[in-house]
Amino acid sequence: MIYLSTRNWIGLATSLVMGMCACLSTSFAQDNYPSKPVKIIIGFGPGSGTDLLARMFAEELRAAFNQQFVVENRPGASVMIAASAVKAAAPDGYTLLLTSSTSHSVNPFVFKKLPYDPMADFTPIGSIGLFPSILAVNEKVPVQTPQEFITWAQANRGKLFYAYSSLTFRIAAESMNRLKKLDAKGVPYKSSPEAMTDVIGDRAQFLVVDLASSQPLVKAGRLRPLALTSTKRTILAPDLPTIEETLGLRDFDMASWAGLFGPANLPKDIVDKLSAVLLKTLSRPDIREKMLATNIEPLPATPSAFTQFLKHQLNVWKQKVQDAGVEPE
Repeated sequence: MIYLSTRNWIGLATSLVMGMCACLSTSFAQDNYPSKPVKIIIGFGPGSGTDLLARMFAEELRAAFNQQFVVENRPGASVMIAASAVKAAAPDGYTLLLTSSTSHSVNPFVFKKLPYDPMADFTPIGSIGLFPSILAVNEKVPVQTPQEFITWAQANRGKLFYAYSSLTFRIAAESMNRLKKLDAKGVPYKSSPEAMTDVIGDRAQFLVVDLASSQPLVKAGRLRPLALTSTKRTILAPDLPTIEETLGLRDFDMASWAGLFGPANLPKDIVDKLSAVLLKTLSRPDIREKMLATNIEPLPATPSAFTQFLKHQLNVWKQKVQDAGVEPE
């Protein structure tokens, strides 16, 4: 039989009571979540598509919970600054990350070292929106379909240039370039408007660009969209086919997405509360119209469905980075 001294017994009892209080305190805090302002950190600057989406949903979360949800911009380092901050935060639901495919689909394969693991260091709460991208050519290129474009480009092999303004767009364009043996040369630009300016000026012949920023030039007839880089058609441009269906490039699912995460080990009841508000908000006609008006397709998903989506996207981008021959930096 083991005997405890009075001091040991008191110490043990105190530890047990403190542990019980901590559990009760945590449970109470979760039941009353959120009881104080919540930070939503994003890795992009004010005015970006992700920023606008974050502020829209911060307002909806505020209204649902009657508590402040504050958007905090921490741009830079390909979203690694923002992602690292949320990774290091306490898993109590008061620090969240609204991010895109950049941090959780692309970065793992274009950087040799990341300060975070896209799956292990975060708790997926739900996807929010899809930012479709298109393959487009300038109006002088004598093609109307993706198939005609490939035939024309192969006939002009080694003479063509494509413009790109981000790693995401470069990987999509270069993957197709190599798989179809076009031998086109990529030219980097600081922004999509600059890239599109050189395409319509015939200094480059094609590019992959997001649907939102390209719409003014598409509507003006200066830029001709040929196909989507996502695996499914979008309600934003229902008549536009996909590269996968027209060119037979399987799993060419390279659209950008936005979703909400917490740090790893975020309690399930908090995840469920936040997920329920996201799903309800995304089902509202006024929110859907507002998102579609800014060329963002609503993409509602439960935490489990979002997790499966993330795993699929990692596989897709890993393969496409390899297809593009992009070496990790």
